[in-house]
Amino acid sequence: MLKKKIVFIYNPISGVSGKRLILNQIDLQLDRQKFDYELLKTAHAGHATQLASTAVREGADIVCAIGGDGTINEVARALIHTTAALAIIPCGSGNGLARHLHIPLDPIRAIELINEGDVRLMDYGVINLHPFFCTCGVGFDAAVSSKFAKSKFRGPLAYIENVLATILRYNPETYDIDIIDENAEHSIHKAFLISVGNASQYGNNFYIAPQASVRDGLLDVTILHPFTVIDATQIAIHMMNGTLDDSPFISIFQCKSLSIHRQKEGAIHFDGDPMDSGTDIDIAIVPKGLQCICPKKEGVYAPVENVQNALVEQFNMMYMRSEEIIRANRRTNKRLLAQTKGILKRLKK
Repeated sequence: MLKKKIVFIYNPISGVSGKRLILNQIDLQLDRQKFDYELLKTAHAGHATQLASTAVREGADIVCAIGGDGTINEVARALIHTTAALAIIPCGSGNGLARHLHIPLDPIRAIELINEGDVRLMDYGVINLHPFFCTCGVGFDAAVSSKFAKSKFRGPLAYIENVLATILRYNPETYDIDIIDENAEHSIHKAFLISVGNASQYGNNFYIAPQASVRDGLLDVTILHPFTVIDATQIAIHMMNGTLDDSPFISIFQCKSLSIHRQKEGAIHFDGDPMDSGTDIDIAIVPKGLQCICPKKEGVYAPVENVQNALVEQFNMMYMRSEEIIRANRRTNKRLLAQTKGILKRLKK
């Protein structure tokens, strides 16, 4: 059987999980009868795209992003409309796309999924010419992304801290929205945020577009209208339960492309990465433009599945860390033995 070539690209500073544990598990768990592999480390922003582009030119069958949604975005944008498939070993702060695609968060199970090699086509979006694969948006979530990008700390707690710090002084804006397809329509909304989803969630199982699918050729547009502090808790509960479309403060619709006009320039975000932009924002879906190794099922997890997956992931992370401790102890013992032998040799002289 002809082996496939897989290139793993990892960001050494993104996310919250130890990269060394993951790299060790690739060596231990990857099916070497099916794959030859290479590990590449990014050195700066945008480097993952350069590495992935080179990998495609050199004939890689699979390029795997080890990191969060930002790293995945950089890798995936080099793979659109190519024969190379995207794989994901998630270890970011939110892991929105991986969670939507039901890619396991623990590395052992994620590598097992790569070994199975089931490739499926998925859509991607474009916001002002920048590809995105999970969500993009304007308003409050873009402001939070800008603040989070400057934060010294990562992870869910750091994200929540930035949300709370931003929400206290954020004012809703007025937006003109034009749907640009067969269902052309113009509307004006005063909104806290406008989120456009290819996938269903921001990350950490906060579902901003509960019905979104990466395989339906449509964008899910969520408008969060102004609300009071008292209402914020109920909105957050709806987001965590995947029932945001039941909230009276939410409008959700689907389309293939839209244009958003606002009164002043400011931030937008794509897959959590912020960028300054002008007053006009153009967003469109590109159907079936990316090959991805992922399960057939996607979208909101059932509560029972959440518990089962959390337990399995926790067990595997504990196993990985115990294996790492054992290997570290072996290395220490070897070093001490070598030092002891050296001392004995000198004493004999």
